[in-house]
Amino acid sequence: MFKRLNLGRLRLAFVLTLVSLSTGLTGFRTIEHLGWADAWYMTITTVSTVGYGEVHPFSEAGRIFVSFYILFNLVVVAYLVSVFTTFLFAGELRNLFKMYRTDQQIQRFSGHLILCGFGANGRRAYQELRANGVRVVVVEQDEQLMKDISDGKSGEDYDGDGQPGGSIITVFGDATTDVVLQQAGVARASALITALAKDADNVFVALSARALNPRLKIIARAKLKTSESKLLSAGADAVVMPDEIGGSHMAKLVVRPEVIRFLDLISGLTADKLRLEELSYEQLREDMRGQSIRELDVRSRTGATIIGLRLADGTFTVSPSADHRPAPGDVLLMLGSEQQIESLEVNFRQLGL
Repeated sequence: MFKRLNLGRLRLAFVLTLVSLSTGLTGFRTIEHLGWADAWYMTITTVSTVGYGEVHPFSEAGRIFVSFYILFNLVVVAYLVSVFTTFLFAGELRNLFKMYRTDQQIQRFSGHLILCGFGANGRRAYQELRANGVRVVVVEQDEQLMKDISDGKSGEDYDGDGQPGGSIITVFGDATTDVVLQQAGVARASALITALAKDADNVFVALSARALNPRLKIIARAKLKTSESKLLSAGADAVVMPDEIGGSHMAKLVVRPEVIRFLDLISGLTADKLRLEELSYEQLREDMRGQSIRELDVRSRTGATIIGLRLADGTFTVSPSADHRPAPGDVLLMLGSEQQIESLEVNFRQLGL
């Protein structure tokens, strides 16, 4: 935790204190030939500006040394007061306790998702993940950005409670470093999304995360097409290029507007949104395993529609045959309204999955 704190001024204050004490001890012993105890006494009384009195009358050289030593310590003490006042009253101590509480909370997480970068793409991904009940830990360098969001200055709702702002579990630091990823619980996470502004940074995150957790699912953002192969080589499972997707989306609004409007329904960009859901064979209730799609009768029972099937070998089938019997490894893809999908969860999903 202390590696991620900005302790540069505190470290400098500590070094200046050691230099001051060492200078006093050395000066009093060398110039006035005092013993260790007397030299320490004179050093402390001089630094603290108490000035109980000299151990014995000083020589001219000793008085000159003390004069400059006092001036030096006035500067050191003023700096120390400034540093500790800032640390105590300007939020540093509060940040320390907040960071400690967050670390303790993250240590209890397992199977969570790590989101690196809270820009426009990161915020949209976070909202979608939270809407689907995913536990998310955000890694972000810009503390002011997260403070503005938590204070509601962004005007966006991140908790789903209808109020702007929200409590976002955040690790502040550089996501390209191992220590920050470890603090975010990368070894226990199930997935990671890296949506940093620079492609090179996303490559570093993918490399580090893959080394720290070989089982991690990694989704990376890319700005340039040439970065896609580098990200995949670095360990990313999939690469998304928002700029390219956005341009294609705008073009299709001209040539296939109704198709795009339907896709907007599915992606939740409209008020009357639809929801896509997947249900694997292993997630089906045990009494329904082995039944054909016709026998499952999903549409009549819930109103949702089976629009696709991913077979165990990885191939996809659109509008699968009603006679097909899902087998181990198969995944059914469903489309329906929020209420229809909730009904699907209740009627078809095995409890606890």
